[in-house]
Amino acid sequence: MSIEINNESGVEVDESALQRLATFALDHLHVHQDAELAILLVDEAAMEQLHVQWMDEPGPTDVLSFPMDELRPGSEDEITPPGLLGDLVICPQVAIAQAQDAGHAPSDEMQLLTAHGILHLLGYDHAEPDEEREMFDIQREILVGFTLAERKR
Repeated sequence: MSIEINNESGVEVDESALQRLATFALDHLHVHQDAELAILLVDEAAMEQLHVQWMDEPGPTDVLSFPMDELRPGSEDEITPPGLLGDLVICPQVAIAQAQDAGHAPSDEMQLLTAHGILHLLGYDHAEPDEEREMFDIQREILVGFTLAERKR
């Protein structure tokens, strides 16, 4: 699995943890080992520019997902085909503020945003209550499973 992380945010981030989480999430979702994912960490100004350009909404946001080959999750019986999963853009400064508001560590927020963004790349959405429930249940499975796997490391 090819997971490239580029930190242009000016904030120190545990990139190896994000890479391990992304690998765990993609394995959990039965994504082909030859899939490619790019994670870009940007500052608030760059994120605001992307947010306005692609979502037509003001201000920086926490995470944006840009799917490429429209891959969907696989199953134990059938993994996804190889391909370009897409680009995930995260703003650590927004993540830090959200973590503070939520009362947890910035690293936890970065992991949540990574898992959330990967699910969006794979076609999950949360516009409708049923979609939200499904997406957030899978997101929780990934984060809990990853935390347990990290404790065993």
